[in-house]
Order: sequence, then structure tokens, then C-alpha cells
Amino acid sequence: MSAFTVDLQRLPTDVMDMSKATGFVAAGFEPVRKAFEKNFAEGPELGAGFAAYLGDELIVDLRGGFMDRKAEVAWDERTLCPVYSTTKPVAPLGVATLVERGLLDYDAPVADYWAEFGAEDKGAITVAEALSHQGGVPGFPDPIDPDMWLDPPALSAALARLKPMWGRGEGSGYHPLTWGYIAGELVRRVSPRSLGAILREDVCEPLGIDFWIGLPASEHARVAQMMKPKEPTQFGQRNDALRAAFLTPWAAANRGGAEWRSVEIPSANGHGTAPATARLYSAYALKGRIGETRVIAPVTWDELTRERVSGKDRILPGEVAFGAGVMRNLPLIYGPKPNTLCHSGWGGSGAFGDPDAQLSGAYVCNRQGTHLLEDARRSRIIDALYQCL
Repeated sequence: MSAFTVDLQRLPTDVMDMSKATGFVAAGFEPVRKAFEKNFAEGPELGAGFAAYLGDELIVDLRGGFMDRKAEVAWDERTLCPVYSTTKPVAPLGVATLVERGLLDYDAPVADYWAEFGAEDKGAITVAEALSHQGGVPGFPDPIDPDMWLDPPALSAALARLKPMWGRGEGSGYHPLTWGYIAGELVRRVSPRSLGAILREDVCEPLGIDFWIGLPASEHARVAQMMKPKEPTQFGQRNDALRAAFLTPWAAANRGGAEWRSVEIPSANGHGTAPATARLYSAYALKGRIGETRVIAPVTWDELTRERVSGKDRILPGEVAFGAGVMRNLPLIYGPKPNTLCHSGWGGSGAFGDPDAQLSGAYVCNRQGTHLLEDARRSRIIDALYQCL
């Protein structure tokens, strides 16, 4: 039993009242429930969940609203939500296990494991640089068949042939989708198991964590339906790298179709509940541990999370900082601690692990917003959480 033992307070169960949450909060964390419910009362939510762990203890598990666009099916404890780029820091936990086994080295060139990636002057780009969005290949400037995103080997082969859009050592440019194909192909080159399988078999199944990268068809019926915003996503200043990453007609396949859910895309198509996502991010809050289980050693956690690049990103608005697959809380959008490890997902989902407070949390939603990093709904809840500490 952890030192963070809590008393759980049951909440109202009238799921048809959109202003009321189901689930529980620990005593002393009632303001989190109020913040969560305020999002519904003020109208910007359809369905959502929020969960938080303090140390080893689940202190918040809230859900509300509906999982479908017609607002007929209540969001419940089994509802899976696509978390998009909130997936990214989950995937490096699997990569880190291969680093510990000596199969990968953060400081070695990607081309040492995947020779084809060295084409077009990419031969010196290291594993850590590629995982911290410094590889220069955030997307495809020239047309490709969008369905290629559903065929990871074919997409990875095309990606390896790309000329980088900026040089090594010239900073970061966020790789919204291609990041996952780089990570996935690296794992495929050194392991008989895929990255999704490693996470599922070694972490999620043994620990009872309902999170998937590559969702079996048997689980599709419990996936929340996404409601896209009517307004365009707020990208900031546009340039060639941003256009390749996000804005071309071939920048992504159909997000949300059955094929998209089923294929492994470690950058963007994780599916999970809020408690599952928060528990995985507790590996960042507890320096490589989830509950009593050590997932990666402290020295590996240090290498995974230490800052690899910081400054103005070519694609994301403002200044950012990245470790080897996880974002650091440079803009302080996940609470007040710059050491917090975090990531936002397309439309508003997001999660964090704060090693100073041993606190992790995750917000998932199906009514999508328009900001790439910040989301007012998520920020309201996280701010309330920190005020309770």
C-alpha cells in the first residue's frame, strides 16, 4: 500500500444530467469534480473523462456526457477514447525497454539499425534526435496516396527516402504522424515484436491497463465517436514544414475509420480510458515505475526524459522542449512545474506526469477543440487539481 492512501467519495450517477459527473474523487479533491462538471454546464463538452494518480493511488476518476455524436449512449468506465498525439509518450516506454536490453542506443544513428533511413544526408541523425522531432521529415511535401499511412512498412520506406526539410542540429519541427513510423520501424528492425505488442504484452496486460496502440476489432464498439470542430485548427504562422506536417490532402489517412484504429501508429492512434492513460503517464511521475512495477530503470528514465532540444519549433506555436519522445512542460500548460513531462493530442486530449509531486493525470474527450497544445477545458481541470495539493 502506498503512503498516498485516500478515501474515495462516490459521485452522483444520473448520467443523463450533462452537468453531473459519474465516478469518484478523493476527499479534498472535490474542486476537480466541480471544474469537470463546469465544462459540461457551460456547453463545450459532449463526452469526456479525467483521471489522476497521486503516487500509486487513483485519486480522481470522473466521466460524463455521451460517447456518441447523437448524445444517446452514456460515456461509461469502458468507453475508449482516441487520444491522438497523447499516445506519443506512451510509445517511448517500449523503446526504452529495448535501450535497456542493448538493442537500441539513443546516441547511435538511426541508420545503424535502419540503413535506408540514411538516404539524403540523414545518416548522422541519432535515435534520440529522431525521437525529439529533429529528423527534418515531419511529413511529405509531395503527394502520396493517403492510404499509405495505413501500411506502416510502405510508409516507412517512403519516409526513409525523404530529403530532410532542415539540417541536423537546426532545432525541432514537430512530426505529428511520421514520428510514430520512425519509432515503429526502429523497433521492427531490432525486435520480433512490434512496439504496440511490446507495450500490450509487457506493460498493459500484466498491469490491467486498458490502453491500446493497434486496437483489435473486438474493441471497436466501445470507442467514442469524435465530433470535429466547425472552426479550423489554430496553427499559427504557416510554412513549408507545417504544410507538409498537417495541411496537404495527403497529410493523413481517415482518422477514426476501422483500419485507422486497427493499424499500429505509435504517434497518433492510441485508444484508452482516462484512468489507463493517467496510469501509463505515472511512469513519468514515478521515474520509471507504474504502481509497484518498475517498467524502466531510473537511469533509462533519465535518458528518456532529459531535454534533447528546446526553443521555437518550426511547426508548433511558441517555444517547446522535447526529451526522447516526451514533451517537457516548457509553456507550463500542464500545471506549474517545468519538470513535468506531458503531451497534448489533436482536439484536446492530454496527459502529464509530474515527478516533483508524483502526480499524473489524463483528460480525454470526443468534442474536439481547435488548439494544438492548450485546451481550456483540460487546463481548468488540471489547475483545480494542483490547487488541491
